[in-house]
Amino acid sequence: MAAKSNGIVVFSGGSAANHLVDVFREVTESKKCPLSYVIPISDNGGSSSELIRVFAGPGIGDIRSRLVRLIPDDDGIPEKAAIRTFFNHRLPKDSNDARHEWLDIVEARSLLWENIPSQKKELIRSFLNLLNLEIVKRVRPSSVFNFSSASIGNMFLTGARLFSGSFESAIYLFSSICRVPDNVSVLPAINTNHTHHISAGLEDGTVITGQNSISHPSIPTALGGPTVDKTKETEDHDHIEDANLPGSLPTLRKQNISFSKTEEEELPARIERLWYINPYGQEMRLNANAQVLNSLRLAQCVIYSIGSLYTSIIPNLILKGVGDGITSPSIRHKILILNSTIDRETGPSNNPLTATDFIAAIARACAYSRGFPVDQPVARDEYKTYVTHLIHLDGGPKVDKMELALLGIETIRLYGRKHYDEKALVQALLATIGKRNILMGSRRNTLDGAKG
Repeated sequence: MAAKSNGIVVFSGGSAANHLVDVFREVTESKKCPLSYVIPISDNGGSSSELIRVFAGPGIGDIRSRLVRLIPDDDGIPEKAAIRTFFNHRLPKDSNDARHEWLDIVEARSLLWENIPSQKKELIRSFLNLLNLEIVKRVRPSSVFNFSSASIGNMFLTGARLFSGSFESAIYLFSSICRVPDNVSVLPAINTNHTHHISAGLEDGTVITGQNSISHPSIPTALGGPTVDKTKETEDHDHIEDANLPGSLPTLRKQNISFSKTEEEELPARIERLWYINPYGQEMRLNANAQVLNSLRLAQCVIYSIGSLYTSIIPNLILKGVGDGITSPSIRHKILILNSTIDRETGPSNNPLTATDFIAAIARACAYSRGFPVDQPVARDEYKTYVTHLIHLDGGPKVDKMELALLGIETIRLYGRKHYDEKALVQALLATIGKRNILMGSRRNTLDGAKG
C-alpha cells in the first residue's frame, strides 16, 4: 500500500528561516503531518570554514542551527535549556582564549556542562575528545587549527561524523540528544562526507566562487582589488598541509572565520544562475540526498522559505531529482514566502529583483535540475509548475498581482513591512494548503490581523 502524500517540505537556509520554525510547527501540528527541512551544505563561511579546511566534509553550520532551534521549549526543564545553550555556544574570538576554553570544555571543567545529565555529558564529551585528538594529529608547521569563534555544536557534529563515517548518522545522534520531534526531519540537501562548493554567474559575465564570497564576503571583498597571480597563489596554498587537494582554487582554501552580514557591497549586476563546482572550479551536476527525494514523494506541499535566494534556496533546487520531485502531481501547493527586503544576492539596488524575478529564478533552478539546457529560457507559463502561491508583505520586493495572476500564481498579502506576524502567516499557510476556509473569500488577497 502506497504511503499517503501529506507531508510538508521546507527549502531553507539557516538563520532567516529559524524565525519561522514555530510557524511551520503549528501548521504541521494542525495538519497532523510530517515536516522535512531541506538545507544546503555549501556554506564555507564562519567557523565552518576552518572545519572544512582541516577535515574537509560538508558545511554544517545551518544544519546545526536548525537542529538546535528545534529543541522543544519546555518550561521548567533545565536540561533542554542547558543543551540548547551548550550547542549554540561559540568560543571567544581571540584564538588563544578560544583554545583554552575548548580544553576546559573537553576536560569537563566548563560551567556549560551544568544541568546536562552525566550520561549525556559523557556521550557528548566523547565525540568532542575524539575531535580534539584529530585536531592534534593534523597539526603541521604550516597548519594549526584555529579555534576562534568555533561553534561547539559544529564541533560535535564533526566529531560524530568522523567517528561514524556518516553525516546522516551524526545528524541522527544530534537530533536524538536534542529531542527533535519525531515528525520533523532535518535533511542535508546532499548526504556526503565531501565538501561541495558553489559558484554564481552574474549577468555581466562575472563569476564569483564560494558561498561566502557570493553572500557576505570577508574583507577584502570578493570583487575588485589588485590582480593576483593565480598560479603563484595556488602554489603558495599548496605548501599548506590541510584537507584541500593540491591545485584547488585558492578562494576555496581561505579561512573565512570573520565576515560581516551587515556591511555588504552590492554586486555589479544581477546573479544569473548558480552551479556546483569541484575544487578546481569545474561545473558539476550532483545528486540530491535520497531522503530529500523520498520526502518530496510523500509531500502534499513544498515551501520556499525566507532567506538568501541564491545561497539558501537555489542550492537545494539545482540538485538532480529535486526539480522532477517538485513537479509531482501529489504536490498541490508550492508556496514562496517572499523576503521582506532586497539583499546583496537580489540586488543591485538600481535593478532589484521583483517577486516575478524570484519565481523565475526558482523555475530556472528546477529546470536545470531536470536537465534542461542552461541557455534555454523557462517559458513564463511554466512558472506555475514550480510556484503556485506567493505570500508577501507590504514593503518587500515589488509584487505585480495582475502579472502573477495571468501566470496562474495566486498572491496573498500580509500586513507588515519588515517581519512576518507568526499568527497571520500560520493562517495564510493553513488557508492555502486547505485546512481552513479563511482569507480566500476576499479578492483583495490580504489577511487582516497581521502586525508589522
